[in-house]
Amino acid sequence: MVNRLEGRDEDEGSALGVRSPLSPWPFMCYCCGQCFSSYVFQMESRPKYYGREFHGMISREHADELLAGVEGAYLIRESQRQPGTHTLALRFGHQTLNYRLFYDGKHFVGEKRFESVHDLVTDALITLYIETKAAEYIAKMTTNPIYEHLGYTSLLKDKMVHRLSRGRTEPRRVTFQKDERITSPLVRRSALKDTPEKQCSYEKIHNFKVHTFRGPHWCEYCANFMWGLIAQGVRCSDCGLNVHKQCSKLVPSDCQPDLRRIKKVFSCDLTTLVKAHNTTRPMVVDMCIQEIELRGMKSEGLYRVSGFSEHIEDVRLAFDRDGEKADIGAAAYADINIIAGALKLYLRGLPIPVIPFDLYSKFVQAAKIPNVESRLEAIHESLLQLPPAHYETLRYLMAHLKRVTMFEKDNLMSAENLGIVFGPTLMQPPEQNALTTLNDMRQQKLVVQLMIENEDVLF
Repeated sequence: MVNRLEGRDEDEGSALGVRSPLSPWPFMCYCCGQCFSSYVFQMESRPKYYGREFHGMISREHADELLAGVEGAYLIRESQRQPGTHTLALRFGHQTLNYRLFYDGKHFVGEKRFESVHDLVTDALITLYIETKAAEYIAKMTTNPIYEHLGYTSLLKDKMVHRLSRGRTEPRRVTFQKDERITSPLVRRSALKDTPEKQCSYEKIHNFKVHTFRGPHWCEYCANFMWGLIAQGVRCSDCGLNVHKQCSKLVPSDCQPDLRRIKKVFSCDLTTLVKAHNTTRPMVVDMCIQEIELRGMKSEGLYRVSGFSEHIEDVRLAFDRDGEKADIGAAAYADINIIAGALKLYLRGLPIPVIPFDLYSKFVQAAKIPNVESRLEAIHESLLQLPPAHYETLRYLMAHLKRVTMFEKDNLMSAENLGIVFGPTLMQPPEQNALTTLNDMRQQKLVVQLMIENEDVLF
Protein backbone atom coordinates (compact mmCIF):
# COMPACT_ATOMS: atom_id res chain seq x y z
CA MET A 1 0.00 0.00 0.00
CA VAL A 2 1.18 3.52 -0.65
CA ASN A 3 0.72 6.94 0.73
CA ARG A 4 -0.70 9.75 -1.35
CA LEU A 5 0.95 13.14 -1.16
CA GLU A 6 -1.11 16.06 -2.32
CA GLY A 7 0.22 18.99 -4.32
CA ARG A 8 -1.28 21.73 -6.49
CA ASP A 9 -0.22 23.26 -9.76
CA GLU A 10 -1.09 26.92 -9.27
CA ASP A 11 -0.93 27.60 -13.03
CA GLU A 12 -3.52 24.94 -13.65
CA GLY A 13 -5.48 25.55 -10.46
CA SER A 14 -6.36 21.89 -10.01
CA ALA A 15 -5.43 19.33 -7.34
CA LEU A 16 -2.61 17.00 -8.32
CA GLY A 17 -1.57 13.73 -6.79
CA VAL A 18 1.91 12.43 -6.19
CA ARG A 19 2.43 9.17 -4.38
CA SER A 20 4.97 8.29 -1.82
CA PRO A 21 8.00 6.12 -2.33
CA LEU A 22 8.23 2.61 -3.57
CA SER A 23 11.29 0.86 -5.08
CA PRO A 24 14.47 1.74 -7.05
CA TRP A 25 13.90 3.37 -10.43
CA PRO A 26 16.44 4.47 -13.04
CA PHE A 27 15.94 8.02 -14.20
CA MET A 28 17.81 10.78 -15.93
CA CYS A 29 20.08 12.31 -13.38
CA TYR A 30 19.66 15.85 -14.55
CA CYS A 31 16.62 18.02 -15.28
CA CYS A 32 15.27 18.12 -18.85
CA GLY A 33 18.29 16.76 -20.70
CA GLN A 34 18.78 19.95 -22.71
CA CYS A 35 21.44 22.54 -22.20
CA PHE A 36 20.21 25.80 -20.72
CA SER A 37 23.35 26.63 -18.76
CA SER A 38 23.94 30.07 -20.24
CA TYR A 39 20.30 30.94 -19.54
CA VAL A 40 19.92 29.42 -16.12
CA PHE A 41 23.19 30.43 -14.53
CA GLN A 42 22.53 34.08 -15.29
CA MET A 43 19.00 33.96 -13.91
CA GLU A 44 18.85 36.42 -11.05
CA SER A 45 15.53 35.16 -9.73
CA ARG A 46 16.78 31.63 -9.10
CA PRO A 47 16.37 30.67 -5.40
CA LYS A 48 19.63 29.70 -3.73
CA TYR A 49 18.27 26.24 -2.84
CA TYR A 50 17.71 25.31 -6.53
CA GLY A 51 20.34 24.59 -9.13
CA ARG A 52 20.23 24.32 -12.92
CA GLU A 53 16.93 22.43 -12.69
CA PHE A 54 15.28 25.84 -12.11
CA HIS A 55 13.97 27.28 -15.39
CA GLY A 56 12.39 30.49 -14.23
CA MET A 57 8.86 31.69 -14.92
CA ILE A 58 7.78 29.49 -17.80
CA SER A 59 4.35 28.14 -18.68
CA ARG A 60 3.06 24.63 -18.22
CA GLU A 61 3.04 24.17 -21.99
CA HIS A 62 6.63 25.31 -22.33
CA ALA A 63 7.71 22.87 -19.58
CA ASP A 64 5.89 20.07 -21.42
CA GLU A 65 7.79 20.89 -24.62
CA LEU A 66 11.14 20.87 -22.83
CA LEU A 67 10.51 17.52 -21.14
CA ALA A 68 8.79 15.78 -24.06
CA GLY A 69 10.19 12.39 -24.95
CA VAL A 70 12.54 12.04 -21.98
CA GLU A 71 11.07 9.72 -19.32
CA GLY A 72 12.14 10.62 -15.79
CA ALA A 73 13.28 14.13 -16.75
CA TYR A 74 12.20 17.04 -14.57
CA LEU A 75 12.51 20.77 -14.07
CA ILE A 76 11.34 23.42 -11.64
CA ARG A 77 9.46 26.47 -12.79
CA GLU A 78 8.09 29.55 -11.09
CA SER A 79 4.33 30.00 -11.18
CA GLN A 80 3.14 32.68 -13.59
CA ARG A 81 -0.12 33.09 -11.67
CA GLN A 82 1.50 33.26 -8.21
CA PRO A 83 5.05 34.58 -8.51
CA GLY A 84 7.30 33.30 -5.76
CA THR A 85 5.72 29.82 -5.71
CA HIS A 86 7.26 26.89 -7.54
CA THR A 87 6.12 23.82 -9.43
CA LEU A 88 7.93 20.56 -10.09
CA ALA A 89 7.31 19.33 -13.65
CA LEU A 90 8.09 15.62 -14.00
CA ARG A 91 7.90 13.43 -17.11
CA PHE A 92 6.43 10.01 -16.49
CA GLY A 93 4.27 7.67 -18.56
CA HIS A 94 4.59 9.83 -21.67
CA GLN A 95 3.01 12.81 -19.93
CA THR A 96 4.22 15.74 -17.84
CA LEU A 97 3.01 15.78 -14.25
CA ASN A 98 3.01 19.01 -12.27
CA TYR A 99 3.25 19.32 -8.47
CA ARG A 100 3.40 22.31 -6.18
CA LEU A 101 6.87 22.31 -4.61
CA PHE A 102 7.76 23.65 -1.16
CA TYR A 103 10.95 24.34 0.77
CA ASP A 104 11.37 24.84 4.55
CA GLY A 105 14.97 23.76 4.83
CA LYS A 106 14.06 20.57 3.00
CA HIS A 107 12.20 19.98 -0.25
CA PHE A 108 8.72 18.48 -0.18
CA VAL A 109 5.54 17.98 -2.15
CA GLY A 110 3.62 16.15 0.58
CA GLU A 111 4.51 14.98 4.08
CA LYS A 112 7.93 13.53 3.23
CA ARG A 113 10.88 15.92 3.19
CA PHE A 114 14.10 15.50 1.21
CA GLU A 115 17.55 17.01 1.36
CA SER A 116 17.58 17.52 -2.41
CA VAL A 117 15.14 17.76 -5.31
CA HIS A 118 17.09 14.89 -6.87
CA ASP A 119 16.06 12.58 -3.99
CA LEU A 120 12.48 13.82 -4.07
CA VAL A 121 12.19 13.03 -7.78
CA THR A 122 13.78 9.62 -7.31
CA ASP A 123 11.29 8.80 -4.59
CA ALA A 124 8.36 10.02 -6.70
CA LEU A 125 9.45 7.94 -9.70
CA ILE A 126 9.72 4.86 -7.49
CA THR A 127 6.16 5.40 -6.33
CA LEU A 128 4.78 6.10 -9.77
CA TYR A 129 6.54 3.11 -11.27
CA ILE A 130 5.39 0.63 -8.64
CA GLU A 131 1.81 1.87 -8.65
CA THR A 132 1.69 1.72 -12.42
CA LYS A 133 3.20 -1.76 -12.74
CA ALA A 134 1.77 -3.39 -9.60
CA ALA A 135 -1.45 -1.53 -8.82
CA GLU A 136 -3.56 -4.69 -8.76
CA TYR A 137 -1.14 -6.51 -6.48
CA ILE A 138 -0.84 -3.55 -4.12
CA ALA A 139 -4.62 -3.41 -3.79
CA LYS A 140 -4.62 -7.03 -2.60
CA MET A 141 -1.60 -6.84 -0.29
CA THR A 142 -3.58 -6.69 2.94
CA THR A 143 -6.28 -9.21 2.04
CA ASN A 144 -4.33 -12.20 3.35
CA PRO A 145 -2.04 -10.88 6.10
CA ILE A 146 0.42 -13.21 7.76
CA TYR A 147 0.43 -11.17 10.97
CA GLU A 148 -1.62 -13.68 12.98
CA HIS A 149 0.72 -16.51 12.00
CA LEU A 150 4.05 -14.82 12.70
CA GLY A 151 6.12 -16.39 15.46
CA TYR A 152 6.79 -12.85 16.69
CA THR A 153 3.08 -12.19 17.20
CA SER A 154 2.43 -15.57 18.81
CA LEU A 155 5.23 -14.91 21.27
CA LEU A 156 3.73 -11.57 22.24
CA LYS A 157 0.33 -13.16 22.79
CA ASP A 158 1.87 -15.86 24.99
CA LYS A 159 3.52 -13.19 27.11
CA MET A 160 0.26 -11.29 27.50
CA VAL A 161 -1.73 -14.38 28.45
CA HIS A 162 0.92 -15.30 31.03
CA ARG A 163 0.94 -11.81 32.51
CA LEU A 164 -2.83 -11.47 32.62
CA SER A 165 -3.12 -14.77 34.47
CA ARG A 166 -1.02 -13.48 37.37
CA GLY A 167 -3.90 -12.56 39.61
CA ARG A 168 -4.98 -9.23 38.23
CA THR A 169 -7.63 -7.52 40.32
CA GLU A 170 -10.83 -7.09 38.32
CA PRO A 171 -13.01 -4.03 38.93
CA ARG A 172 -15.97 -5.08 41.05
CA ARG A 173 -19.38 -3.92 39.92
CA VAL A 174 -21.68 -3.04 42.79
CA THR A 175 -24.99 -1.31 43.38
CA PHE A 176 -25.66 1.07 46.20
CA GLN A 177 -28.76 0.30 48.23
CA LYS A 178 -30.13 2.27 51.11
CA ASP A 179 -30.22 0.24 54.34
CA GLU A 180 -32.86 1.61 56.74
CA ARG A 181 -30.98 0.16 59.73
CA ILE A 182 -28.00 2.38 58.99
CA THR A 183 -27.90 6.02 59.93
CA SER A 184 -25.42 8.59 58.64
CA PRO A 185 -23.67 8.28 56.30
CA LEU A 186 -25.82 5.79 54.44
CA VAL A 187 -23.59 5.12 51.50
CA ARG A 188 -20.50 4.22 53.51
CA ARG A 189 -22.37 1.23 54.89
CA SER A 190 -24.12 0.42 51.64
CA ALA A 191 -25.23 -3.15 51.16
CA LEU A 192 -23.46 -4.67 48.16
CA LYS A 193 -25.11 -6.74 45.50
CA ASP A 194 -22.78 -8.45 43.06
CA THR A 195 -23.43 -8.09 39.37
CA PRO A 196 -21.42 -9.42 36.39
CA GLU A 197 -17.84 -8.19 36.48
CA LYS A 198 -16.52 -5.85 33.87
CA GLN A 199 -14.32 -7.71 31.42
CA CYS A 200 -10.98 -5.91 31.47
CA SER A 201 -8.45 -6.01 28.71
CA TYR A 202 -4.85 -4.86 28.79
CA GLU A 203 -4.98 -3.95 25.10
CA LYS A 204 -2.58 -1.26 23.98
CA ILE A 205 -2.50 0.41 20.61
CA HIS A 206 0.83 0.57 18.81
CA ASN A 207 2.72 3.86 18.92
CA PHE A 208 3.56 4.06 15.22
CA LYS A 209 5.91 6.72 13.90
CA VAL A 210 7.18 7.28 10.36
CA HIS A 211 10.54 5.58 9.98
CA THR A 212 13.34 5.49 7.43
CA PHE A 213 14.77 1.98 7.10
CA ARG A 214 18.38 1.40 6.15
CA GLY A 215 18.53 -1.54 3.80
CA PRO A 216 15.71 -3.84 2.62
CA HIS A 217 12.77 -4.29 4.99
CA TRP A 218 9.53 -6.22 4.80
CA CYS A 219 6.19 -5.37 6.37
CA GLU A 220 5.48 -7.54 9.40
CA TYR A 221 1.75 -7.40 8.73
CA CYS A 222 1.45 -8.30 5.03
CA ALA A 223 5.03 -9.61 4.48
CA ASN A 224 5.54 -7.41 1.41
CA PHE A 225 8.55 -5.29 0.59
CA MET A 226 8.72 -1.77 2.05
CA TRP A 227 9.89 0.38 -0.81
CA GLY A 228 11.32 3.86 -1.19
CA LEU A 229 14.33 5.99 -0.31
CA ILE A 230 13.06 7.38 2.97
CA ALA A 231 10.02 6.98 5.26
CA GLN A 232 9.20 3.62 3.70
CA GLY A 233 6.85 2.69 6.53
CA VAL A 234 6.18 3.10 10.23
CA ARG A 235 7.71 1.55 13.34
CA CYS A 236 6.11 1.15 16.76
CA SER A 237 8.40 3.04 19.11
CA ASP A 238 7.25 0.85 22.01
CA CYS A 239 7.58 -2.68 20.62
CA GLY A 240 9.49 -2.24 17.33
CA LEU A 241 6.84 -3.59 14.92
CA ASN A 242 7.58 -2.50 11.32
CA VAL A 243 4.70 -2.16 8.85
CA HIS A 244 3.49 -0.16 5.87
CA LYS A 245 1.67 3.00 6.86
CA GLN A 246 -1.59 1.66 5.42
CA CYS A 247 -1.10 -1.71 7.12
CA SER A 248 -0.72 0.06 10.46
CA LYS A 249 -4.44 0.84 10.36
CA LEU A 250 -5.21 -2.90 10.33
CA VAL A 251 -2.82 -4.08 13.04
CA PRO A 252 -4.63 -5.19 16.24
CA SER A 253 -4.17 -3.29 19.49
CA ASP A 254 -1.76 -5.88 20.87
CA CYS A 255 1.39 -3.87 21.45
CA GLN A 256 3.72 -5.48 23.97
CA PRO A 257 6.31 -2.79 24.79
CA ASP A 258 9.94 -3.79 24.85
CA LEU A 259 11.66 -2.57 28.01
CA ARG A 260 14.78 -1.76 25.98
CA ARG A 261 12.76 0.82 24.03
CA ILE A 262 11.29 2.59 27.06
CA LYS A 263 13.65 5.52 27.54
CA LYS A 264 12.26 6.77 30.83
CA VAL A 265 9.84 6.01 33.66
CA PHE A 266 8.47 9.46 34.39
CA SER A 267 6.24 10.92 31.63
CA CYS A 268 5.64 7.44 30.18
CA ASP A 269 1.97 6.54 29.91
CA LEU A 270 0.68 4.02 32.46
CA THR A 271 -0.30 1.24 30.07
CA THR A 272 3.03 1.30 28.25
CA LEU A 273 5.02 1.25 31.48
CA VAL A 274 3.15 -1.58 33.21
CA LYS A 275 3.24 -3.74 30.09
CA ALA A 276 6.95 -3.12 29.59
CA HIS A 277 7.71 -4.04 33.21
CA ASN A 278 5.13 -6.85 33.30
CA THR A 279 3.36 -5.41 36.36
CA THR A 280 -0.15 -4.31 37.20
CA ARG A 281 0.95 -0.87 38.43
CA PRO A 282 3.96 1.39 37.83
CA MET A 283 6.84 0.52 40.13
CA VAL A 284 7.10 4.22 41.04
CA VAL A 285 3.69 4.10 42.72
CA ASP A 286 4.41 0.83 44.54
CA MET A 287 7.87 1.80 45.74
CA CYS A 288 6.97 5.33 46.89
CA ILE A 289 3.84 4.20 48.72
CA GLN A 290 5.68 1.34 50.41
CA GLU A 291 8.41 3.72 51.55
CA ILE A 292 5.87 6.27 52.84
CA GLU A 293 3.89 3.63 54.73
CA LEU A 294 7.11 2.29 56.23
CA ARG A 295 8.28 5.54 57.82
CA GLY A 296 6.04 8.48 57.05
CA MET A 297 2.41 7.86 57.94
CA LYS A 298 2.59 10.08 61.04
CA SER A 299 4.53 12.86 59.31
CA GLU A 300 2.66 16.13 59.82
CA GLY A 301 1.36 17.57 56.57
CA LEU A 302 2.14 14.43 54.56
CA TYR A 303 1.57 15.19 50.83
CA ARG A 304 0.87 18.82 51.71
CA VAL A 305 4.35 19.84 52.84
CA SER A 306 6.78 20.04 49.93
CA GLY A 307 10.21 18.46 49.90
CA PHE A 308 13.24 20.16 48.34
CA SER A 309 12.65 20.32 44.59
CA GLU A 310 16.30 19.45 43.84
CA HIS A 311 16.00 16.21 45.83
CA ILE A 312 12.66 15.37 44.20
CA GLU A 313 14.34 15.81 40.84
CA ASP A 314 17.10 13.45 41.99
CA VAL A 315 14.46 10.80 42.75
CA ARG A 316 12.96 11.28 39.30
CA LEU A 317 16.35 10.84 37.65
CA ALA A 318 17.01 7.74 39.78
CA PHE A 319 13.80 6.10 38.57
CA ASP A 320 14.47 7.05 34.95
CA ARG A 321 18.00 5.71 35.20
CA ASP A 322 17.66 2.65 37.44
CA GLY A 323 13.96 1.76 37.33
CA GLU A 324 12.93 -0.59 40.12
CA LYS A 325 16.52 -0.62 41.39
CA ALA A 326 16.33 3.07 42.35
CA ASP A 327 17.35 3.72 45.96
CA ILE A 328 14.73 5.84 47.74
CA GLY A 329 15.37 4.56 51.26
CA ALA A 330 15.90 6.65 54.40
CA ALA A 331 19.67 6.56 53.96
CA ALA A 332 19.35 8.31 50.60
CA TYR A 333 16.40 10.60 51.40
CA ALA A 334 15.70 11.08 55.08
CA ASP A 335 12.87 13.55 54.48
CA ILE A 336 9.74 11.51 53.61
CA ASN A 337 8.27 14.60 51.94
CA ILE A 338 10.79 14.11 49.14
CA ILE A 339 9.33 10.68 48.36
CA ALA A 340 5.77 12.02 48.66
CA GLY A 341 6.72 14.88 46.33
CA ALA A 342 8.23 12.45 43.81
CA LEU A 343 5.02 10.42 43.77
CA LYS A 344 2.93 13.53 43.15
CA LEU A 345 5.37 14.65 40.44
CA TYR A 346 5.07 11.28 38.73
CA LEU A 347 1.26 11.32 38.77
CA ARG A 348 1.10 14.96 37.71
CA GLY A 349 3.46 14.41 34.78
CA LEU A 350 1.63 11.49 33.16
CA PRO A 351 0.84 12.21 29.49
CA ILE A 352 -2.60 10.67 30.13
CA PRO A 353 -3.77 11.39 33.69
CA VAL A 354 -4.80 8.57 36.02
CA ILE A 355 -8.38 9.66 35.30
CA PRO A 356 -8.04 9.99 31.51
CA PHE A 357 -9.15 13.02 29.55
CA ASP A 358 -12.02 11.16 27.89
CA LEU A 359 -13.55 10.26 31.27
CA TYR A 360 -12.90 13.58 32.98
CA SER A 361 -16.36 15.01 32.32
CA LYS A 362 -18.07 11.83 33.58
CA PHE A 363 -16.37 12.14 36.97
CA VAL A 364 -17.06 15.87 37.18
CA GLN A 365 -20.73 15.37 36.35
CA ALA A 366 -20.96 12.51 38.85
CA ALA A 367 -19.65 14.80 41.61
CA LYS A 368 -22.43 17.29 40.87
CA ILE A 369 -25.23 14.77 41.56
CA PRO A 370 -26.97 15.88 44.79
CA ASN A 371 -28.22 12.46 45.89
CA VAL A 372 -25.44 10.68 47.79
CA GLU A 373 -26.24 7.14 46.63
CA SER A 374 -26.69 8.20 43.01
CA ARG A 375 -23.45 10.17 43.13
CA LEU A 376 -21.45 7.17 44.31
CA GLU A 377 -23.18 4.95 41.77
CA ALA A 378 -22.15 7.34 38.98
CA ILE A 379 -18.54 7.48 40.23
CA HIS A 380 -18.46 3.70 40.43
CA GLU A 381 -19.75 3.35 36.86
CA SER A 382 -17.08 5.80 35.70
CA LEU A 383 -14.37 3.80 37.50
CA LEU A 384 -15.41 0.69 35.59
CA GLN A 385 -14.57 2.46 32.34
CA LEU A 386 -10.97 3.17 33.32
CA PRO A 387 -8.22 1.33 31.41
CA PRO A 388 -6.90 -1.53 33.60
CA ALA A 389 -3.54 0.10 34.37
CA HIS A 390 -5.31 3.30 35.40
CA TYR A 391 -7.86 1.42 37.50
CA GLU A 392 -5.18 -0.58 39.34
CA THR A 393 -3.09 2.53 40.00
CA LEU A 394 -6.07 4.46 41.32
CA ARG A 395 -7.31 1.55 43.44
CA TYR A 396 -3.90 1.08 45.07
CA LEU A 397 -3.46 4.83 45.64
CA MET A 398 -6.92 5.27 47.20
CA ALA A 399 -6.35 2.34 49.56
CA HIS A 400 -3.09 3.99 50.62
CA LEU A 401 -4.70 7.40 51.14
CA LYS A 402 -7.44 5.75 53.18
CA ARG A 403 -4.72 4.39 55.48
CA VAL A 404 -3.17 7.86 55.63
CA THR A 405 -6.43 9.25 57.02
CA MET A 406 -6.30 6.68 59.83
CA PHE A 407 -3.33 8.66 61.22
CA GLU A 408 -5.11 12.00 60.90
CA LYS A 409 -4.42 12.93 64.53
CA ASP A 410 -0.70 12.83 63.77
CA ASN A 411 -0.42 13.89 60.14
CA LEU A 412 -3.43 16.24 60.11
CA MET A 413 -4.45 14.91 56.69
CA SER A 414 -8.16 14.20 56.31
CA ALA A 415 -9.86 12.83 53.20
CA GLU A 416 -10.91 16.37 52.36
CA ASN A 417 -7.34 17.68 52.62
CA LEU A 418 -6.05 14.84 50.47
CA GLY A 419 -8.81 15.56 47.96
CA ILE A 420 -7.54 19.13 47.68
CA VAL A 421 -3.98 17.87 47.09
CA PHE A 422 -4.71 15.00 44.69
CA GLY A 423 -7.78 16.33 42.83
CA PRO A 424 -5.85 18.40 40.25
CA THR A 425 -3.08 15.77 40.18
CA LEU A 426 -5.32 12.85 39.21
CA MET A 427 -7.85 14.80 37.15
CA GLN A 428 -6.91 17.27 34.44
CA PRO A 429 -9.41 18.77 31.96
CA PRO A 430 -8.86 17.83 28.30
CA GLU A 431 -8.52 21.50 27.40
CA GLN A 432 -5.97 23.34 29.52
CA ASN A 433 -8.25 26.26 30.21
CA ALA A 434 -7.60 28.19 33.43
CA LEU A 435 -11.27 29.09 33.87
CA THR A 436 -12.40 25.48 33.42
CA THR A 437 -9.79 24.24 35.86
CA LEU A 438 -10.83 26.83 38.43
CA ASN A 439 -14.53 26.03 38.06
CA ASP A 440 -13.92 22.28 38.39
CA MET A 441 -11.63 22.39 41.42
CA ARG A 442 -14.48 21.70 43.85
CA GLN A 443 -15.59 18.65 41.85
CA GLN A 444 -12.02 17.38 41.52
CA LYS A 445 -11.56 17.58 45.28
CA LEU A 446 -14.92 15.95 45.95
CA VAL A 447 -14.30 13.03 43.58
CA VAL A 448 -11.01 12.14 45.28
CA GLN A 449 -12.46 12.69 48.74
CA LEU A 450 -15.38 10.34 48.01
CA MET A 451 -13.06 7.70 46.55
CA ILE A 452 -10.92 7.80 49.69
CA GLU A 453 -13.86 7.68 52.09
CA ASN A 454 -15.64 4.92 50.16
CA GLU A 455 -12.58 3.04 48.91
CA ASP A 456 -13.85 -0.28 50.32
CA VAL A 457 -17.12 0.09 48.41
CA LEU A 458 -16.05 1.73 45.14
CA PHE A 459 -13.13 -0.59 44.44
